[in-house]
Amino acid sequence: MRSGGSALKYGSSFIIVMAKLYFLGGENVTKQDSKYINKIAFKEAADSPRVLVLPWARTPSNKTQKRWKRLLKYFRNIGAGSVDMADYGETFKEISRKIECSDLLYLTGGFTTVLLERLRKKNLAPLLRNYGKVIVGRSAGALALCKKCFLTDRRESLVKMIEGLGIVDFGIKVHYRPSGDVELKRLSKKEKIYAIPEHSALVYDRKSLSFIGDVYMFQNGKKSHA
Repeated sequence: MRSGGSALKYGSSFIIVMAKLYFLGGENVTKQDSKYINKIAFKEAADSPRVLVLPWARTPSNKTQKRWKRLLKYFRNIGAGSVDMADYGETFKEISRKIECSDLLYLTGGFTTVLLERLRKKNLAPLLRNYGKVIVGRSAGALALCKKCFLTDRRESLVKMIEGLGIVDFGIKVHYRPSGDVELKRLSKKEKIYAIPEHSALVYDRKSLSFIGDVYMFQNGKKSHA
């Protein structure tokens, strides 16, 4: 893990985020190909963390139960003491209680716009911002936590930039591949972008950034290792 960076500003004031945030660029959960990153995050939270999953980045389907069982088994195998799910149909009070009782929040991948819409409707941004433990965002879950979300189509061409929750004051690109460099360089003339490949992660710990695997920074039209 390489470390660096400094406190991040939002407007004229510093963001005070008590949680340690892991922004995971992507993972094939069936293959568990980012297991080592999740194990680090779980261990950071507690010896046997109580994990709360927010699987709101997808609309319900006949695969939902199968995905949940697979994730449940995966997380238990890497050290979770318990794994619970925050159902979108629950009340704000019920979700708040579950968040308060957890050691680690996990936001899954899927559709970023769906996840953001649901998080905003439930008014969870303040709870995430004041959460004092560990948060892991995978793919869409990572994007939603940021100030700017850079979304791509299947051809790896950046098609739009949308506003995230602004829990941290930077923008990221998940599932990064070099084929998108031209568009990332163009957009980075206005916004700094951290590009995170699958199996890599950016870690935000209050006043500093660190990186697991290869993470890249695009700024002022140029690309460099973060």
